[in-house]
Formats: sequence, structure tokens, C-alpha cells
Amino acid sequence: MKSSSPGYPEKYLSLPIFLMIIVITSLPQLTFGETGHAIVSSSQGKLGTIEFPTSGSAQAHHQFLQGIAALHSFWYEEAVDAFQRATTIDPNFVMGYWGEAMAHNHPIWNEENLNEARTALQAIPNDSSSTERERRYLHAVRTLFGEGNKLSRDRAYAAEMEQLSRAFPKDQEASCFYALSLLGLATHFNDQPKMQEKYRVQAGAITLAIARINPDHPCAAHYTIHAFDDPIHASLALPQARRYAQIAPGAHHAQHMPAHIFIQLGMWDEAAASNKAGWEHSKIWVAKENLPLSLQDYHSLYWLLYAYLQQGCYEEAKAVLSQKQQDMIQAQSQHQTQTHGYTRRVSRYYDKMVAAYIVETEQWDEAHKSWDVGSYQFGKKYALPAAYLRGLVQSLHSLHADAGTHLDHSEFESIFQKDIMKSRKSVVSRTWRLQLMALRAVIQGSHAESITLLDQAVKLEEQLPPPSGPPSLIKPTHELSGEVLLFMDKPAEAQRHFEQALVWHTNRARSLLGLARAAARSGEINTARIAYSTLLNIWHQADSDRPELHEAKQFLQQTTQTSK
Repeated sequence: MKSSSPGYPEKYLSLPIFLMIIVITSLPQLTFGETGHAIVSSSQGKLGTIEFPTSGSAQAHHQFLQGIAALHSFWYEEAVDAFQRATTIDPNFVMGYWGEAMAHNHPIWNEENLNEARTALQAIPNDSSSTERERRYLHAVRTLFGEGNKLSRDRAYAAEMEQLSRAFPKDQEASCFYALSLLGLATHFNDQPKMQEKYRVQAGAITLAIARINPDHPCAAHYTIHAFDDPIHASLALPQARRYAQIAPGAHHAQHMPAHIFIQLGMWDEAAASNKAGWEHSKIWVAKENLPLSLQDYHSLYWLLYAYLQQGCYEEAKAVLSQKQQDMIQAQSQHQTQTHGYTRRVSRYYDKMVAAYIVETEQWDEAHKSWDVGSYQFGKKYALPAAYLRGLVQSLHSLHADAGTHLDHSEFESIFQKDIMKSRKSVVSRTWRLQLMALRAVIQGSHAESITLLDQAVKLEEQLPPPSGPPSLIKPTHELSGEVLLFMDKPAEAQRHFEQALVWHTNRARSLLGLARAAARSGEINTARIAYSTLLNIWHQADSDRPELHEAKQFLQQTTQTSK
């Protein structure tokens, strides 16, 4: 099916967005307090505007609000410190202990520290007084950190927060934490995309309603972004993505979070700026507070590298990798991995960054160099992804450069078979295996077998949750299928796969380039021109020596002359 643009076939957008608008506009109007909003700031700057009345002393309440605002931006270290300051000032401040416990639950990140949370709750003095509303909050958090497995506790907690928000309809925080509980539930259903979507959309409807009442609430922007962080719904969160960094400029996570939506929409300039701001703000915070290097936002740094790669700014991406390596060397002398009970290694995301750099730049020789840094051995902890990367690079090099038919995927297969039960449970691992088998087949001349294997890989990939940020597969299967079909001289079939790739990864450079090449060979000149023009647009800051730039400009010039 032809699409109106390379990234957005209409059949994938119109119906879901139409239904989403109906869901949001049909919700009952929420009513919240119209006075008492407080602008909250930390030493790093403004964290947003919130309203959360409590029975604590005024001085303790001021610290408590800082903790709440930090909590809404997932600035858990700052939140714990603020809540502890509140209970130090007022030891009978029950909501301060509630807040400290809440800071040990990181639902979107699939993290919790049960011991620390329970310790905080046990510290509540027996003779402390509280309001009925506060007792409901305490009952809910004790449910969250009570008995049972994580899913059962999350379900029970979400039910408690739903009841609390209904009992106190003017309480914005009850609605915020109810929405967050739904986002937490969604993380349990990666293998059930429809169930996951249900919880996310429900959460997003709640936070959009909060934004209408208090547009400067950090939860309204932050949780809306998480709720609609997928290729189909992302446009619904774009206004909040544009606002969040202004709402909470003091929180480095608020600088990064808009990138979730910018990447979904293929807005690479904005994505790069957002991730760079998140990274730089985290560095300033860590340096100012003399904190461990591991608390720097390496999540933003990884996404910054990916954004640079999509912009064709390979030299800047290489500089980001160099920064990562320098930090890893510096951190090895500190041996600091535990912060507030959670493992935070400076080396996190390094293997993914290396893989993205090699695959996106198509600098195949880079895969053969040593990517070890000091005592850190590339691929030791994540052996299967590293083996996949080496097998993929060897195969793509053979495919694109006609570099021979001898392929050695034995390393990947050996690791896959070594833990066969785990491998078979992993959709990503099974998809990788099918991709490598398909590449081997096509290079050895078994074209029909290769197509069959790639079709199986596509179906497997469709079982994965919607992408968020760089592709979890490293090389999306539709994109790989398009490249294989171009090798087979099947441009029409290749074009369909590249179009599908761009639905899930909008304005991804390699898919745009593949679409342009496939359409040109199929005689679809207008489609090829649009794809090449889009590539040039997102590569307006690209390294000037990129051959893809010359290819795109030459095609556009030649086809313009032909049309005349």
C-alpha cells in the first residue's frame, strides 16, 4: 500500500488516534482544587507546580513538596533526601515516611527496594496523628510493599489508588499516583501488547485531564509521555513533551524525557538536544553534589549517540563513545556501583552503544577491533548480543560488499544452545537467530529459504512491545528484510518492508535510504524523491563526507532534470 509519506502509512494512524481522542474527550470532567498550587524548586532549579496538603508542620511540608516534585521526575535520590529532611524536622510527619517509601519503588524501571521501603514505613511513630485521606495513602503504600509477588502487589495498589482518587476527586496527587500505578502495571505485560496498551492509554487519559487543570504539574507532562511512548500514540504527547523541560528545568530527567516522543516521531534535532540537555544537567548535578560518577545519566548519553547516528553525525557519535570510555576508565578506580541500594555502573549501555555505532555507520571493520575498556571486557556480561553483533556485521559485510560466502555464526549458536531454555523464552534471541540464519541462506544462494526465515523473524518481532528509543533488536527485521530483498533484486517487495520499518521507527536513516533505493529501482520516482528529500532534511548537519549525501543529491538533481 502506498503511503502519503515514508514514515506514516495512513492506515496505521487514523483509526487509533481517532479512537484515542474519543476515549479522552468522553472521560468525566475531573475536578481539582483551584488554589494552593506551590511552585517547587530544588538547589538545581524549578521542579514544577503541585498541590499536596498534609498535616505536617509548615517547615517539614516545604521539604515534603520538594520530595513529591522530585518523585514525579523520577529523581529518586533527591526525593529520598527531601523526605528524610521532612521527617527530621517533624518526626511525627507520617506523609514524610510515606514519601520515602514511595521513593524506593521505580515502576517504569522495574525496580523496587522492599527492605528500605518497609523500613521507612516501620519508622512511623505509633502516636502520630493523620487525616482520613493520609491514612488512605498509608494503607495503599503498605499494600504496595506488603506480601505477595510484584504483580499481585501492583494490582492491589492500583486498585487502592483508584479508590483513593475517587474518594478525593480534588486531590491531583491521588490521580497522579493512580496513573503511575497503571503505568507500573503495564510493565508486567510486555508479552501482551494489548493489555499493556490498555493500562498505558488509561494512565494517559488521566494525566491529560490533570494537565488541563494544572498545566505546570510535572506528573501531567512526565506520565503522559510514558503513557503514549509508542509510534502510534506519540503525537498525543507531543505538546507535553515540548513543555516538560520548561516545567521542571531543575530535574535532569525532565530534560531527557521529551526525547521519548521526539524519537518516536523521528524529530532527530529535538531528540539530540533533549538528550544532550539531560546528560549535561546530570553531570552538573553529580559534580556539584560530589556524587558518584555512576549517577550521571548514561541513559541520555546512549540515546544521544543514537540520535547523532540518525542525523548522520558520525563524528559526534564517535566523540560520545569516547566520552563513555573515558568515564569507564575513571570509574574503575572508584569501584562505585551501589547507590541508594541500586546497581548503577558507569559501563551500563556501553555494549549497546558500540553495537549501534557499528551497525548504523556500516563501518564493518570496527567490529573486529577490541572494544574492551580497562578491565571491562566487551561482550563478557552480554555474550549473546555481542555474538549476534559479530555475526550480523560479518553477514552484512558479505551482503553489501560481496565479500565472500564463508560465514561463521558458530559463536552465536554455541551461546544460544548453551542456555537453550532461556534462549527459547526470549523473543529477541529467537529473532536474532532467525535473522542470522536468513543472512546465511541468502549469501549461500538459498533465496526462498532466506525469505521464509525473515518472514518468521518479522512475526516474532511483532510480539515485542512497542519500541522506546533505539531498537532493542539492534537491526529491525523489516529493515533487514528490505536490504536482503534488494540484494535479491526484488525492489517492490523490499519497498514494502522499508515502509513497514518506518511505521515502527519513524525517519530511521537506514530505512529511509533503503526505501529511496528500492523505490528508485521500482520506478516509483516520486516515492524515491520523498525518501531522499527526507533523508537530506534530517541529515542537514551530517558529516559532509558521507556518500549517502552525494547519492541523495545526485538522484534529486537527475530526476528534476528528467522531469523537465
